[in-house]
Amino acid sequence: MLSPPTLARFALSLATLLLGACATTPSGRSQLLLVSDQQMNQMGLTAFEQMKANDKVSVVPAKSVYAKCVVDALVAELPTEWQRLPWEVQAFAIQEPNAFALPGGKVGLNTGLLRVAETQDQLAAVLGHEIGHVVYRHAGERVSQQQLTQVGLSLAEAYAGRNASSSQVGLLMAALGAGAQVGVLLPFSRQHESEADLYGQALMAKAGFDPEAAAQLWRNMNAASDKTGRPPALLSTHPNPEARIARLADHAPQLRPDYERARAAGKRPNCRD
Repeated sequence: MLSPPTLARFALSLATLLLGACATTPSGRSQLLLVSDQQMNQMGLTAFEQMKANDKVSVVPAKSVYAKCVVDALVAELPTEWQRLPWEVQAFAIQEPNAFALPGGKVGLNTGLLRVAETQDQLAAVLGHEIGHVVYRHAGERVSQQQLTQVGLSLAEAYAGRNASSSQVGLLMAALGAGAQVGVLLPFSRQHESEADLYGQALMAKAGFDPEAAAQLWRNMNAASDKTGRPPALLSTHPNPEARIARLADHAPQLRPDYERARAAGKRPNCRD
């Protein structure tokens, strides 16, 4: 059990750390980052290598080539610091429609996604979204949130231990854990998804992909999803599907000038499955 002076020093040290760990997203939102880009990039590389070693990679090279064509067009529109990453793309022979991008520029997609993303523009919507997570440093933010949550729960446990029985402390920790999960971690995840949606849609327009395809992609994804057992919206880490589609559809006309400028400048991706 921590003494009050020790607890106070610990809290002061934590506050000092937090003050030095503030960053800003491309949209101007303040975020907390307790891990460096270098650390996250190494985590991403390690995870990607493990996936390639343990999961079923596609034996059809054209699948990865197709995805890489889309990724290359999107990456060319990123700020220079993100273009410099060693971007790598791998298709996995998995039927669940999904894709991901890890810190360090590692992109993967399941071949089942290609049944849902019917055109290169729709695939660009998915992969632009995933690249958005990388540019917004969402993975680092999530890791930092989890680290901070654990520190906060430890402090609460230390304080509660001075005033309650062990059973009461257990109940308090269970309540705080649930509160942290529902009240902090999951809502941030929904915010991350929304940020990645809009960033990815803007990125695809600048690369010469039709931004209207983003809404259609999620219509396709929604239609392909098995809705039985879907968690309530409050506990979901993803935005409400209908709201997501409406937001992307509403945002597309604003991006039309960027798309038309890109096409006029010769940015006409020709990626084929």
